[in-house]
Amino acid sequence: MIQINYPKHDFRFKKEDEKEFIFDEVRKQWLRLTPEEWVRQNFLQYLIITKKYPATLIAIEKEIKLGELKKRCDIVVYKNDKPWMIVECKEMNVVLNESTIEQILRYNMVMKVEYLVITNGTNIHAWNIADGKANELNSIPDFMK
Repeated sequence: MIQINYPKHDFRFKKEDEKEFIFDEVRKQWLRLTPEEWVRQNFLQYLIITKKYPATLIAIEKEIKLGELKKRCDIVVYKNDKPWMIVECKEMNVVLNESTIEQILRYNMVMKVEYLVITNGTNIHAWNIADGKANELNSIPDFMK
C-alpha cells in the first residue's frame, strides 16, 4: 500500500438548497460534494501539486464503452497524446478489494494504460502494467519519468 501526504489546498465550497458543492478546478465547474468527490478532489490536487502532473492532461469522469455499457473512469492522465494512467476513486468507507481491482482492469481493457491506481483517500494501491503483467508499486509514478 502506498502512503501519501495530501497537499494543503484552499478548496472552494458553496451551499445551495442545503446541498454542499465543491469547485473542480480541472473541469472549472461546481460539483455536488459527495464522499467520493472529496477523495477525487484531494487526489487530483496530490497529482497536480505534489507530483507535478499537468492539469491540462487530466480528464475526469472520462466516458468509455465496455461492450454496450457506458462507464466512466474517475481520473485519466494522458501522456504523449494517449491514456497513461487510470485512477479509480472510492469514498473513504469503501474497502478496496478484488471488485475494485476488477473494475479498473475492465476499464484498462479499453484504455490500455501503463499505470493503474485505486484509492479510497486513505488506502492507495498502484500497478505498472507491462508485458501483460501488473507489478505493484510502492509509490505513485512521477509524470516526468
